[in-house]
Amino acid sequence: MAPDAVATSAPALAVTRLTLTDFRCYAQLRLETAAAPVVLTGPNGAGKTNLLEALSFLVPGRGLRRARLSEAARRDPGQATDDGAPARAWAVAATLSGPSGDTDIGTGLDAATDKRVVHIDGTPTGTQADLAGHVSLQWLTPQMDRLFQDGPSARRRFLDRLVFGRDTAHAGRVSAYDHAMRERLRLLTRGGFDAAWLTALENTMAEKGVAIAAARLEAAGRLAAQLDAEGDGPFPQALLAVEGEAEAWLADGSALDAEDRLRAALAAARREDAASGRTANGPHRSDLVVQFRGRGDASARPAADCSTGEQKALLISLVLAQARLQAQEGGLAPLLLLDEVAAHLDADRRQALFDAITGLNLQAWMTGTDTDLFRPLADRAQFFHVKEATVSR
Repeated sequence: MAPDAVATSAPALAVTRLTLTDFRCYAQLRLETAAAPVVLTGPNGAGKTNLLEALSFLVPGRGLRRARLSEAARRDPGQATDDGAPARAWAVAATLSGPSGDTDIGTGLDAATDKRVVHIDGTPTGTQADLAGHVSLQWLTPQMDRLFQDGPSARRRFLDRLVFGRDTAHAGRVSAYDHAMRERLRLLTRGGFDAAWLTALENTMAEKGVAIAAARLEAAGRLAAQLDAEGDGPFPQALLAVEGEAEAWLADGSALDAEDRLRAALAAARREDAASGRTANGPHRSDLVVQFRGRGDASARPAADCSTGEQKALLISLVLAQARLQAQEGGLAPLLLLDEVAAHLDADRRQALFDAITGLNLQAWMTGTDTDLFRPLADRAQFFHVKEATVSR
């Protein structure tokens, strides 16, 4: 389906074609869009969120649902997810329009190897971390409403997506750190390990781990400065901090000192880590701490103590501020995936959100069951209706 003309200037980054094969409820889909906001409306269960999830696989990680690769594969009607049958291969392909022209990106599950594959302009790449150099993407979903109540792992992932927007090497550091941490634990729990190999893995964890902590601190600091510069607005201000062992060491001394301290902590904890099956030290235990400061309010409250509406507004504030920061710094403005966000905002904040998106020339993909909520975007966005895994105008 060809896109209609929409009155907006071209954003820094946009998906102009999305193709799905055996992904979730979609056997085949080819959707062509203009470089403008996309509104997907339709009943619950129609396949709207599946489209956002497909887009979320264009960046490193497990997508907005944190699904296993096999879970994203389409299944036949009545087929159980735990029937033991091999998962179908699935694929997500997109044409991205950016400042340097068009880029074709493809990713999916290779059924023969049961691994994720990535192609950029038709060429296989060695790792999904390569995606970070081509796509910057943020998302908000209803499941994130508990981001500030739940454990720190989801907040770390949220922070890392913010870091990816301006530091494309961060995904590779995180991947290398996680791999070394898994290998170290495997050696420790197996027993009879090779001490030299264990030391090499801990060296990698120390080097990559401190670099991860430093990148998170820098990203949080820049975002905090951006929020402070923007001042009061329709969405609340946030106070940000990154708390963790490695971050504290960086505050006390140099990166080399922090590496030495992390390396020593890992070596000292080998026996305890082997017994617990967990790694007690490192940036995989850090946390993004967020406080809510309302309009004209000198005091601040922990985000976890705020109402659901305040927390939603706080997340939107962070994502929009990050988008403005990336645009100002000359990087790729992110794609935004906003699942059922408009339904939880009052009319003034919906208008403010839509104005921010179009003012920044962002391509945001938004879902909802009520088309009327998106009426302020009537001449600024492209609208699609989703029903029973069929997308139409």
